[in-house]
This record gives sequence, C-alpha cells and structure tokens, in this order.
Amino acid sequence: MTSERGIGIGVKLGGLELASPVVVASGTYGWGTEFEAIEAFRSDAIGAIVLKGTTLSAREGNRTPRIVETAGGAGILNAIGLQNPGAEAVVETYLPKLKGFKQKIIANVAGESAAEYAAVTRVLSAHARIDAVEVNVSCPNVKRGGMQFGADARACGEVVRACREATEKPLLVKLTPNVTDIRIGARAAVDAGADALTVANTVLGTAVDIHTRRPILGNVSGGLSGPAIMPIALQKVLEVVRYLKEEGLSTPVIASGGILTAEDALAFLITGASAFALGTALFADFRAPERVLDGIRAYLAGQDVKDISEIVGTLEVP
Repeated sequence: MTSERGIGIGVKLGGLELASPVVVASGTYGWGTEFEAIEAFRSDAIGAIVLKGTTLSAREGNRTPRIVETAGGAGILNAIGLQNPGAEAVVETYLPKLKGFKQKIIANVAGESAAEYAAVTRVLSAHARIDAVEVNVSCPNVKRGGMQFGADARACGEVVRACREATEKPLLVKLTPNVTDIRIGARAAVDAGADALTVANTVLGTAVDIHTRRPILGNVSGGLSGPAIMPIALQKVLEVVRYLKEEGLSTPVIASGGILTAEDALAFLITGASAFALGTALFADFRAPERVLDGIRAYLAGQDVKDISEIVGTLEVP
C-alpha cells in the first residue's frame, strides 16, 4: 500500500503549479495576513491563497447587515460588496507582508468595466509576489460589474480578453452559477485567454425578517455559500468539465462551493476538477485545509493511488 506521505499531491493549473490542491477562496483570508497570525496552522496544506476582491479605487462595500447565517447552519448569505482599499493600496500595504509565504498568491480582480478590470490586473500582476490573477466576473452582490459580466458571454469575453492583454501571468476566471447554461460563459472565458476556470461563485439568494417585513441584508440580495450549495456547484463542475472534454479543451477547473470534508473535495476531483477551493468552511474551522488534505491522502493511500492526478475525472457516468 502506498504511504500517505509518499503520495503526489501537487497540481498544475495552466502554468500555475501548486504544491497542494487546496486553494483558499477569495475573501476568506482577506489579504493573506490573517494566515500569518495562525501559528498552529500547518502551512504546507495550502497550495494557493486567493486574495480579497480588489477594484481600482477603494470601495466601502454595501450597507449592513452584510452576513446572514442560513437555517440549520447549512451556509451563509453574504453581501459584503467588494469592500477594499483599492489596487495601489493593496500593492503598497499588503503584498510586502506576504514576501515569506510559500503558498502561491492569486490576486482577485473586479471592476465596473473591462478597462477597469484590465487596470487592476496590470497594477496587481506587476508585483513579484502575485503568481496569478483570478478574474471575478461572478460577484452577485454589487450593483455594477461582477455577475453582470459573467452572465453575458460577450461581456465576459471582453473582460477576460482585456485582462489577458494586461498580464502574462496565469489567468483564472471565476464563473457564476447564476446562469441557465454555465458552459457558454466557460467557453467565452477560454476563448478570451483563460488558463483555468474557477467553478463557481456563490448562488444568489435573499432573506426576509417576518417581523419587520423587510429584507435582512442591507443589499437585499447576497451570495449563498456553504454546504447547502455543494450539489449545485458539483453539477456546474460536471457540466463544465464534460463540455471542455467534448470540445477537446484541456483547461483545468478549480472547484468551489460548499466543501467541508475530504469526501466533498474528492467528489469534485473525481468529477474532473484539478484543485478545489475552501471558503465558508474556514469560518468554522481554521484547520480545514489540513484536515481535508489529510483525509484525501488517507483515501488515496487506501486506493493504492500514487498521485492525486490519477483520480481526477474518473467519474463513471452511465
């Protein structure tokens, strides 16, 4: 039987090589400095950290309340609204603090126009500490930009193409699940130069206070994340992976949506994702990357698998 520590867990994502398939989703580790404060955390469990969504100028975000926990602890609705200090401030204040990190650092860029996306990409990717850029065309809780671009294939293509022209570093595109056919956006992103696809962002939702008869979130709507959306995310990954294969495209997929356990992550890998992102799980368990990766290693050892790539896309569909 293969030793758990002797199993290869490194992954390649279109020019971006990670020591682990575990990616920390955008917004959950802020600018990465939160990670540094967790002394008990085993750092080698994480392959990459995606920084908080960044726009060209500073944004205050949406009015409060911004977060609502859903029934049964099955997830959270968030409507932060891309609060951030602006691209230049991120470069000057936060990126220097990540100098000693072993993990890959991925910038997450957003904007209200293709030109703004490109400008943010240019500013952030010029810094040596940024290893790749994730284009956020799927944020559901901003009034301009975000999901508006991801839901329109032509607009998505324009944004991705602009970002592609702004950097030579690996380009990831984070797709929205809030569309009838996610394959259309996936194709637009790939044709425009995406090196990898993140599937997918949060699911649009809302919550109502029956006593005040008003929406609970200050923004009315927000993005649902957590285990409640995992079956949806898994379906979207399946659709994208099968489509890419049918079209003869080798673009890798990073799965994102409701992963809490090693079993959850393995389901996405078997379906065809090359790596996976943890998000909401981190708010309840900061050791989730370590716990999930240990579970994956144990599973692979039990299956006598020597490298994690051997199980990617092995789902048998009738």
